[in-house]
Amino acid sequence: MARFMIVEARFYAHLNDMLIAGAREALEQAGHEVEVLTVPGALEVPGAIAAAAESGRYEGFVAVGVVIRGETYHFEIVAGESARAIMALTMDGIPIGNGILTTENEAQAIVRADAGQGNKGAGAAIAAMTLLDIQQRFA
Repeated sequence: MARFMIVEARFYAHLNDMLIAGAREALEQAGHEVEVLTVPGALEVPGAIAAAAESGRYEGFVAVGVVIRGETYHFEIVAGESARAIMALTMDGIPIGNGILTTENEAQAIVRADAGQGNKGAGAAIAAMTLLDIQQRFA
């Protein structure tokens, strides 16, 4: 059993609820403890994961949130920089499953977030558990 933290960018609450439910179910079915931490947006997720990782209380993390393209360049910055920072933390040895959705519209996000369809929350949790297993294998 390990302790996992789900860090959610709470911008689209109804979509995040689906992502969190999928991630929580996958982690709990595997016998892990789960805690959820909420941050305002996707750009804050990597910083929160870094701080929580430094505490030593968690073995793995699942990042969830939704970034929907708007009319400005802000979408590219948020989507790209949050993914880049999460990847940098992963390369530093922190097991993170990235479940931050980047979509053109809300309909695409619903398909990916819903447990009966894409279930990307569960997919991100499975990725985090897999990375933790790999890390432990080579420790």
